Amino acid sequence: MNQKNKIIEVYGLWFADLVAIGISFALATYIRFGNFKDMGDKGIHFQVCLVFLLFCTIYSFFIDWNRNFLRRSILKEIYAVLQYNVLMLLVTQTIMYFLKWADVFSRGVMIYFAIINSVFSLLLHLLIKNAMKFHYKSDQSKVKLLVITEKNMIPKVEETLMANLDISYQIVQTIVAEDMQPDFLQKATLMALDEVFIYAPELPQKKVQEIINSFDEMGVNCHYCVELPGTHAERSKIDDFGSYSVITYTRFQSSYKRLLIKRVMDIAGGLVGMLITLIFFPFVAIAIKADSPGPVFFSQVRIGRNGRRFKIYKFRSMYMDAEERKKELEKQNEMQGLMFKMENDPRITRVGKFIRKTSIDELPQFYNVLKGDMSLVGTRPPTEDEFEKYNQYYRRRISMTPGLTGLWQVSGRSEIENFDDVVKYDLQYIDNWSLTLDIKILLRTVYVVVAGRGSK
Repeated sequence: MNQKNKIIEVYGLWFADLVAIGISFALATYIRFGNFKDMGDKGIHFQVCLVFLLFCTIYSFFIDWNRNFLRRSILKEIYAVLQYNVLMLLVTQTIMYFLKWADVFSRGVMIYFAIINSVFSLLLHLLIKNAMKFHYKSDQSKVKLLVITEKNMIPKVEETLMANLDISYQIVQTIVAEDMQPDFLQKATLMALDEVFIYAPELPQKKVQEIINSFDEMGVNCHYCVELPGTHAERSKIDDFGSYSVITYTRFQSSYKRLLIKRVMDIAGGLVGMLITLIFFPFVAIAIKADSPGPVFFSQVRIGRNGRRFKIYKFRSMYMDAEERKKELEKQNEMQGLMFKMENDPRITRVGKFIRKTSIDELPQFYNVLKGDMSLVGTRPPTEDEFEKYNQYYRRRISMTPGLTGLWQVSGRSEIENFDDVVKYDLQYIDNWSLTLDIKILLRTVYVVVAGRGSK
């Protein structure tokens, strides 16, 4: 089970069921009485509603009735919802009997509630299920999985994984373990890849360890179905993966709950950022057009989380022939390594110097944040030509969603002259990530931008 899906199934459906109960109870009350004044003992009336909500919470978290939610057919979903509602009514009626509420609580409300809540909760479940299935139709949303197994096991392994993994997974390639070439890991470095599953009991342990260590260095989660000696215990956890018992090796140990909160922060920040962008747009657009010919916006393909390609958007700060002239200026590069940096870059327009200094050129990237290509805080997304030169160590810096700002940007980016230092800061951010760290970086970013420090 994909942990993100697990959170949605547990917390998302629990919240949906609570909403269904609240609305259904209000409708049942209104249908029975025609208003909300003549319902008899209001205290008992609302206490019955609280019992429904409490039952829903216990049933969701202790009974875990929404497990395998995505795999349930419509008929099984109807059965599960009806069973849940029948049990809720039986338990509530039992409590009402012992507390002597049954004599004063309207039977009509109970009947109407049972009908409305069964229908409403079923519709909500089907809506959420279809929304999740639609979401995972997108290539960007799929969890991209590489399978490494032995030749004679391929059909069985693929069949088992496809039958037991949830819909978010996509097997991008299956590799025969015995036939793996030495250059394969370099090819894998450039793949859009999230996780690896290894099931090769006949493969020498030394070879398996080399494979796991390579993917670990790339920042790619690796699932192996037999425990290996010599691995980092703090980076491994026992897992269930497509009905196989595996040890998952990962440097990133944060919970998906916190990642979900990070995404909510991104959406909220993205909406605010888009509003700010709209306010600045007319003024920036006029200035860019008056300064040099060409479009207002600049877009470029960048490398996102785990090798995904996406288009990044900025206000144009350079002349139209900037990419062609870059080749001529390579010898004047002031940054050691894969990045290009030049203090007095002749490709930058007059307006471009100002909007870069104030970071206004990056405002359109809030659209990337809303889309999910980027986060408010993360690592710097490399260009395609940079990425093609990456080794396994560099590759790990894209194991998290890239951000508008990051640790190295608020650590004196104008003084950094070596790409390895950028990587060091990015990996430090990944290894120590927390919501608190994100908030600190955001606050420091505001200070850096307002003070005009760190950007040249």
